[in-house]
Amino acid sequence: MRLQHVLIPAALVSLVAASAFSEETDRYKLEKSANGYVRMDTQTGAMSICEERTGQLVCKVAADERAAFEDEIDRLQGSVKALDERVAKLENSLSARLESQLPSEEDFNKTMSYMERFLRGFMGIVKDMDKDNGDDGAKLNSQKT
Repeated sequence: MRLQHVLIPAALVSLVAASAFSEETDRYKLEKSANGYVRMDTQTGAMSICEERTGQLVCKVAADERAAFEDEIDRLQGSVKALDERVAKLENSLSARLESQLPSEEDFNKTMSYMERFLRGFMGIVKDMDKDNGDDGAKLNSQKT
């Protein structure tokens, strides 16, 4: 009874593996031609031209497929070029926008002048307060140290 529990699953697994293997081996068909072989992928329809060299079969993509691959490469290169141009345009517009938001040298100097006048006035008020406090200010200063 136990032998059946082992043999039946093993037989099922081997059948599934065999069918998968046969599907893979049936995928390609080789036909003899004047210069070698023509290999066809039965799933995709892709064809390759094969030659026998030093006991091995060497296959090259057929001319039609090669042209399709080259067309796809050209399309992708054009797409990459367009994306590069777009990135450069966006980067340039972003940096131009950021530069336009920065203050000019004249605006910067004017702002610094306002800040300097403000700080001088503030320091004058602080000195006046120290003078008004007289000795109290000296005591406060000595207590700070």
